[in-house]
Amino acid sequence: MLEPEITAEVFAQRRQQPDAPILLDVREPWEYQTASLPNSLLIPMGEIPARAHAELDPDAPIVVICHHGARSLNVTMWLRNQGFEHVQSLAGGIDAWSRTIDPTIPRY
Repeated sequence: MLEPEITAEVFAQRRQQPDAPILLDVREPWEYQTASLPNSLLIPMGEIPARAHAELDPDAPIVVICHHGARSLNVTMWLRNQGFEHVQSLAGGIDAWSRTIDPTIPRY
């Protein structure tokens, strides 16, 4: 099974490939409006149990993102327990992405 976390650097490379993972943002709408990555799917953490099976493909690669990586890791582990085997959390969250990959993404 995949490691539970993926670094911003590795995800930046995978994001450029044709079979790029789905980017699942589990932050709150106000956080998403403050800073987000293009082509990400917003499902706030509290809505994951109700929406995951209807809106996510359990066989697809998914990278989960939050602010600093704690919520996304919790969601990653929950999804894995639900049978989503190709899920990873973005280590350090959008904050790490902004610091290491794209400084135009606002930090908050």
